[in-house]
Amino acid sequence: MSQALHAEWTKLRTLPGTGWLLVAAAALTIAVSAAADAASSCASAGCQADPAKLSLTGVQVGQAIVAIIAVLAISGEYSTGMIRVTLAAMPRRWTVLGAKAALVGGLVLAAGALAVLGSVLAGRLILPGNGFTAARGFPPLSLGDGPVLRAACGSVLYLALIALLSLGVATAVRDSAVAIGLVLGLLYVFPIVTSMVGNQHWQRHLEQIGPMNAGLYIQATVGVKILPLTPWQGLGVTAAWACGALLIGGLVLRLKDA
Repeated sequence: MSQALHAEWTKLRTLPGTGWLLVAAAALTIAVSAAADAASSCASAGCQADPAKLSLTGVQVGQAIVAIIAVLAISGEYSTGMIRVTLAAMPRRWTVLGAKAALVGGLVLAAGALAVLGSVLAGRLILPGNGFTAARGFPPLSLGDGPVLRAACGSVLYLALIALLSLGVATAVRDSAVAIGLVLGLLYVFPIVTSMVGNQHWQRHLEQIGPMNAGLYIQATVGVKILPLTPWQGLGVTAAWACGALLIGGLVLRLKDA
């Protein structure tokens, strides 16, 4: 496994754009979160808002770049034919996929941690000036607050799971454009379709199984009891999607010629 990790790390760090995409994912997440903070206001003590979730809004945008990073980690090898060299050098295909998953997940965890910390800091600095003050029931955001810490750590894990989901899809379909389209459709189109369902019973169930809808419950610190799932259950749904995608991708990698 160590040889596989070393080989995959060499390929990943020399892949054009990987570093810049990681920086872009963190920067875009922070920028969108800060913009959402600046655009929000609380004019009275009775305003309904979740400052922690608001300050982590950028995760919904940054995940798109995370998905692209994960897809390119393997689809590039298929497009150039290098995957045949990789599998000839390391015949254990599950090991190859495991090494890719470990490295992609680790890099996204690092970039996600920076992005989330920056987003929380932006919320702590911007929101009080927009009326989100302790006098109105909104103490400054702090990672020392249990719910805020859970929302922050959960958001980092969520980004890593989206990366693993994307890696699994890309391994299965073996085409960058198709894989990116499928992942982004699952993340952004699925919630739109869900919102258009007229039956509230079915809408609630669709929200419970959507990887983004359910996964982002982890960010909620207000109104948690009325969510369709608990925050950690929601993140578990995203984890199930990631595991399923990696399993299918691994089977295709194992059974189908490169």
